[in-house]
Amino acid sequence: MRLDIAYDGTDFSGWARQPGRRTVCGVLEDALGVVLREPVALTVAGRTDAGVHATGQVAHADLASGPEPEWLVRRLARLLPPDVRVRAVTPVPAEFDARFSALRRHYRYRVATTPYGAEPLRARDTLSWPHPFDLAAVQAASDALLGEHDFAAFCKRREGATTVRGLQQLTWTRDTDGVAQAAVSADAFCHSMVRSLVGALLDVGRGRRTPDWPASLLHRSERASEVPVAPAHGLTLVAVDYPPADELAARSAATRRLRVPPS
Repeated sequence: MRLDIAYDGTDFSGWARQPGRRTVCGVLEDALGVVLREPVALTVAGRTDAGVHATGQVAHADLASGPEPEWLVRRLARLLPPDVRVRAVTPVPAEFDARFSALRRHYRYRVATTPYGAEPLRARDTLSWPHPFDLAAVQAASDALLGEHDFAAFCKRREGATTVRGLQQLTWTRDTDGVAQAAVSADAFCHSMVRSLVGALLDVGRGRRTPDWPASLLHRSERASEVPVAPAHGLTLVAVDYPPADELAARSAATRRLRVPPS
C-alpha cells in the first residue's frame, strides 16, 4: 500500500524513528499498528530532517491484511495528531518501493525578504531573511550547479553512501508578497544537501560570496565547512515522481547501483 503523507515538521525530530523522540515515522507506524492490529514498517521516499515539512511525502507498507483505502484514511484522521495527515492510501504493485522506485524528489524553500519578515500564518514554513537578496545573482549561481555532480561539499557524509546526485532544477522566483521561493528537484538528495545549497545561495544573495562560488566547491571530496546550512523550517518536500507500473522494477534496480563521480 502506498501512503501519501503531509506534515508540519516543527514539533517532530525528523522522519526516522529515534528512541525517546517524537518522529513522523514513529507516530504513523504506531497509529497504523493500532488501526490494523498488526505491526507496520514504513519505507519512505525521503527521510526529512528535524523541522522539515512535507506536503507530498510518500511511503509504502507491506500489509498482511488488505484494508479498504478510504476506510483507512478516515480511521487515521481520527487517530493521528493534527500535525500529520495521511492524505491517500493506494494499492500498488509488489515492485513499488517508495524509496528506490522514485524518479525524482521536489522540494521548495521559502524565504521572506520583506523588512518585517514572514507573515505570522507562514512563520513555521518560511525563513525570515533580514539581509539583502539579489535574485539575479542567486539564480546565476543556481544555474551553474545543475547537472550530475559530486555534491560532497554540500552533504553530511554517511559511511558507504555516494554523494553523486543529478540536480535537475534549482529555480528561484519572488512572489508579490516578497517571498523568494526555490524550487529544487533531483533524482535524489544526500543528507542536508538542499539546506546547504540554499545556505550557500543566500550568502550569494546578500553579497558575501560571488555567483561562481557555489559551483567552485563541486571539486571538493569532503563537506565544505564554510557552507552554511539554511534553517530547517523553510524547507518542504512537495512531491515525489514515480515511473509507470511496468517500469518500477527496472527503476528500483537502477537506483540501487552505487554511482561514482563523473570524470
